[in-house]
Amino acid sequence: MHLNILEELGLSQNEAKIYEALLEIGESAISELSKRSKIHRRNIYDTMSRLIEKGLVFQVIGRGDNLYKPVEPHKLMELVDEKRRRLEKVMPELMARYEQKPQLEAAYIYKGLEGFKNYLRDMLRTGEDAYFIGAKGAWFDPRLKTFIEGFLTESKKRGIKYHTLFDYEVREGAAEVPISVQKPFKYLPKEYSTPSMVDIFGDHVVSFTGAGLMKISDDITIFVNISRPLATSYKTWFQFMFDMCPDIK
Repeated sequence: MHLNILEELGLSQNEAKIYEALLEIGESAISELSKRSKIHRRNIYDTMSRLIEKGLVFQVIGRGDNLYKPVEPHKLMELVDEKRRRLEKVMPELMARYEQKPQLEAAYIYKGLEGFKNYLRDMLRTGEDAYFIGAKGAWFDPRLKTFIEGFLTESKKRGIKYHTLFDYEVREGAAEVPISVQKPFKYLPKEYSTPSMVDIFGDHVVSFTGAGLMKISDDITIFVNISRPLATSYKTWFQFMFDMCPDIK
């Protein structure tokens, strides 16, 4: 069913199999669990101890055989929340270590949906205004909805402002996008639309292949260049293009 998700939450493969088997059975003896999960009885005893320790399983007392029942699945959310709280406690120290290292000029690549989120996290980390050339409303991909809501809340706290040159297609095919973003924004002329886009923020210049109108492809490629002089040059070019584009009526 959901073994991969349970393993991503920190359960071992055996723990995930046994917990899912218990959800299906309701309560069970070790012998039945061994048949259902195809795990040797000896390994089940060891795994059951860990599940009880994590609060995901409890033992039923007073019925002869040792029976085990699962705790309702919301307990998994508590485990996730606890890990988050523990991470938040050490985050200031981790960030202090990270920021001690000088950020030299560099170039690297992000890939896919998670890579796209990483680029947005970079934007938050720099805390500086962002400039978009050839924007297509890719942030409005439905798969990013929850992430973007949190991102926009945090960027507002940090006072980040956006300056946008949309591709012409946004004007006709995604009119809700400009309404949702802050001014200033303009549209590039129709003859200058491209399948790519460039974002500039802080010392970052980020370009993309695989971004479409209000969507990103599963294999989107994000090229990241870190260089303050390069970013400053791109901002100058952005301003020239922005000044040359007609005002929004």
